Amino acid sequence: MHAPAPDLALASFAAVLAGELPGAWTSTYHPDRGGTAGHDALTDRVWDMNDVAHALARDAVDHCAVLTRDDGTRLFVADRPGPGEGYLIAAVAPADAPAEAFRGVREPDGIAVGADPFSAAEDIHYDLMPRYDKALAQVRTNAIRIAASSAAEPEHVVMTWSGGTLVVERPDREDITGVLTGHGFVLDTERDVFVLSGDDSARQAASVRAAGHRLSELGVGVVLRNPGVRPALGTAAAMVPPPPVTAPHRSH
Repeated sequence: MHAPAPDLALASFAAVLAGELPGAWTSTYHPDRGGTAGHDALTDRVWDMNDVAHALARDAVDHCAVLTRDDGTRLFVADRPGPGEGYLIAAVAPADAPAEAFRGVREPDGIAVGADPFSAAEDIHYDLMPRYDKALAQVRTNAIRIAASSAAEPEHVVMTWSGGTLVVERPDREDITGVLTGHGFVLDTERDVFVLSGDDSARQAASVRAAGHRLSELGVGVVLRNPGVRPALGTAAAMVPPPPVTAPHRSH
């Protein structure tokens, strides 16, 4: 028994649509894989929180197309669910912007179009693309601001006096953890902090200076809180990198 012929209507529609949109566009068809592998890598980047997102959450995508403009702009094309002909078209979020840059930006929700690629090209040009351009500009502006803030306000480690012991909150970065443990700090598992004993104040001061120097090489500043509590280490604070301003929260 012969396998059914693949449905290439979407591929043909997308190819014609690419030629009708203003600018230089190419179309890439992603065929049905027989249910063995989805297209999550594409659908996860669809920049929509309205009808297209709802449709993708409700029905699995077995085939789709991606239109790509010469500047990297991408559009996702999938079958419109339900009876009748037509397609869903949505912008694809840029992959080179940090997640934090999308915060507060309204998604350029996609549109449903008929099976006529010539009419669909007009709908995209006059309806979808203006929203996309506006949202993209906001994301790019946010990304520049985040990068500038990160450069101006480097990450830092706070060493806080607790009696004769220096305490550091457990850092997220493994390289910072390695510096601390390499210079005498020990993890207190009950409090989930690193501590540097003050049994030998001279050795403690040397560890602080050495750790501060290594951290500065990693672009990480050091802040000593309440250094006046231990006059014997009064010179140690001056030998570590100067206190930076508070670094912004980093989102993953």
